[in-house]
Amino acid sequence: MTGWTEFILAFAAFLGSHPIPARPRLRGWLIARMGRAGYVAVFSTLSTALLFWLIFAAGRAPFVPLWDQAPWQRWFVNLAVPLAIMLGTFGIGAPNPFAFEGRDTGYDPRRPGIVGLVRQPLLWALLLWAGAHLLVNGDLAHVILFGSFAAFALIGMAMLERRKRRQWGDDEFRRLAAHSSPIPFAALLAGRWRPSSGPSLIRLGVAVLAWAALWHLHAPVIGVSPLP
Repeated sequence: MTGWTEFILAFAAFLGSHPIPARPRLRGWLIARMGRAGYVAVFSTLSTALLFWLIFAAGRAPFVPLWDQAPWQRWFVNLAVPLAIMLGTFGIGAPNPFAFEGRDTGYDPRRPGIVGLVRQPLLWALLLWAGAHLLVNGDLAHVILFGSFAAFALIGMAMLERRKRRQWGDDEFRRLAAHSSPIPFAALLAGRWRPSSGPSLIRLGVAVLAWAALWHLHAPVIGVSPLP
């Protein structure tokens, strides 16, 4: 299996697996049979494996250049990716009714935590990661790959805003969203949100370790050095 065939199959498999969290009935059926911890473990493992397959398949697809890489683009990636990792680390598992799976437990709209920084930290992490890698990879396969991820993040944000407003009604949506914003730092700059405490040192440590691991493993695993 070579050329574009593997890339198309990997893309189809990855996309086919990701509507599951957004479908309450299917997600509930899986959780009932595997337990929440089992569901999270299986879905996370499957998603990670399919993502790696998709990335490797893009690297093996025929090289069709669209633009050249400039040195400053590598610097941009090395600034954007740590921010994406930080957003992802603080967003995973945090109480956030605005997210795809919408965990209300523990969420206080007056002290929204990471949601005060931005309502969709995971989608913004995906957008930063994909957008930075789209900029630095100017061949057709990677433009399709990272461009699709960036588009998914943007469309997902707009879709979730509409879905939650429709689900809760305008008054409840405004109450829950009063101290947050769909744009990073907008609520902070507008004075509608202030951090109630310092960042979790555990999550901060995990983010630093994740960044260090990705930095050192990028060349041996992906085959491309992240050095500028």
